[in-house]
Amino acid sequence: MFAIRMQMKSLLSVFIVVSAFIAVLFFSGGCASVVPPSGGPRDSLPPVIVEVDPPNQSTNFNSDKITIKFDEYVDLENPFENLVISPLPKKFPDVRRKLKTIEIKLKDTLEKNTTYVFNFRNTIKDVHEGNKAKDMLYVFSTGAYFDSLQLSGNVKIARTGKADSTLTVMLYSNLNDSAVVKERPRYITRVDTTGTFLFRYLAPGTYRLYALKDEGGSYRYDDKTQIFAFADSAVVLRGGAPPPEPVRLYAYQEEEETKEPVTEEEETRRLKYTTNLDGEKQDLLQALEFKFTTPIRIFDPAKMQLTTDSSFTPATGQRFTLDSTKRVLTMNMLWVESKKYNLILERDFATDSVGRQLLKKDTVKFTTKSRAEYGQVKLTFLNLDMNINPVLLLMQNEKVTNAFPLRSNVLELQLINPGDYEMHLLQDRNKNGKWDPGEFFVEKRQPELITKLARTLNVKPNWLTEFEVRIQ
Repeated sequence: MFAIRMQMKSLLSVFIVVSAFIAVLFFSGGCASVVPPSGGPRDSLPPVIVEVDPPNQSTNFNSDKITIKFDEYVDLENPFENLVISPLPKKFPDVRRKLKTIEIKLKDTLEKNTTYVFNFRNTIKDVHEGNKAKDMLYVFSTGAYFDSLQLSGNVKIARTGKADSTLTVMLYSNLNDSAVVKERPRYITRVDTTGTFLFRYLAPGTYRLYALKDEGGSYRYDDKTQIFAFADSAVVLRGGAPPPEPVRLYAYQEEEETKEPVTEEEETRRLKYTTNLDGEKQDLLQALEFKFTTPIRIFDPAKMQLTTDSSFTPATGQRFTLDSTKRVLTMNMLWVESKKYNLILERDFATDSVGRQLLKKDTVKFTTKSRAEYGQVKLTFLNLDMNINPVLLLMQNEKVTNAFPLRSNVLELQLINPGDYEMHLLQDRNKNGKWDPGEFFVEKRQPELITKLARTLNVKPNWLTEFEVRIQ
C-alpha cells in the first residue's frame, strides 16, 4: 500500500513537470507574451511512510523509541488528543517531529506478552497542503505473537438519535461498576462521524464496555453530566471463536442544575423576579412562571390575587407551585382567550433565603392570546407500535416544546404555536410523558430512546395542517 501511494505521488510530480514544459512550448510559439505555468493540480495525497524503526508489526519489541520517516515534510496536529494508544499507557509518550521524521519516546514500562496499537488517526499531515495520514496504525508485540480479536459497534445519543464523533469507547478488564469511576480502561478507541467504533488486536478475556465524552484525558466517569453509555452485559472474547455481534450503545447525560450568579445589584434589599410573558402576552398553552435570582424560603398564594379586565373582577381556578430549586414559581390556569388579567402581588407574597421582599405592592398585567394566533394539526401515523408507549415530541432548536402521548394512530391538536418543528418519537417505558436518561450504578437502566421522524411539521396561524407520518 505504501509503495502504491509513493508511485501515485511520483506520477503526479511527472505530470506537473510535463504540463509546465508543454505550456512553455505552446506560449513561445507565436504568442505575444509568455505566461508562466500555474503549477499544476494540487497535491491531495497524504504523507507516505518510507521507513519505520523498529519495523511495523515487530514481535519481542523491547525499544523505548519509535522513528517513522516520510516521503515529505510533515507536521503534528494535537497528538495528545488525536493519537490513540491501546492498551492505554499510564504515561503518554513524547511525540515530536523534525522535517520528514516523527519520533516517539515511550515513557511507560511495557507489559510482557502484550500487543500495542498506535492509531495516529488525524495526527500526522504534510506541511504544505495539510493532507492527513488517516487511520495509520503502528502495531507491535512485546511477546512472540499478536493478539488478534476484534469488537465493533455503534454509539448514538439516545435523546437525539445522532452520532457524536468526540466520544471515546472503553473496555475494562475489571468488571466492577466502580472501575469506570476509579480506574483507567484497558483499551480505548474513538467513534467516527457515524458513531461507529472498532477495537483491533484485543486479547481474549471478559470486558465491560462503556462510552463517554472525555475532555480532560482522565477516561473516567466522574461527572454525571458527562455523556455516558454502557452495555447491559459483559463482552466475552475468545480465541478461535467468531467475533461478537456489533454492540449498540445509547449515550445519555443527566441534566445539570443551572444556578444563576447573584450580581451586586441583586444583593440589594428588593426581591427580583422575571416572568415568561412574551411582552405582555400570555400563551394559552403555558403556565405563568416567575423566576427568582435566589431561592424562595416562604411564599403565600393567598397574597397573589388574580383578577380580570379593568374592573379587577376576581378570577378562580389558579394553582401555584414552587419547584424543587425554590427559584421557579408557577401559576397554572385554564386561560380564556383574548382576556385581560391582573395579578396583584402583595409586598410580602414571597421572601427569599436572605429575607428580601418586594418594596411595595406590585401588579403584573397581561392579555392572553386569541385562538386565531394558533394553528391546528391532524396527524395520522402509519405503522405505529402502541406497545412502546409512543410520545410525539415537537422540538425547536434542539429543545422540546410539546410532548403528546399517542393513544391511537391519529393525533388532533387544536392549539399549536405557529412555527417549524422537528418531530421525534419517544419510547416512553415508564409512561411519564417525558424522556428519562439512564442510570448506571443502582438500577442499571438504559436511557429511553428517541427516533427522529423524517417529516417536519409546519404550523401556520389559523390554519389546519393535516398529513400522514410513516414510521420506519
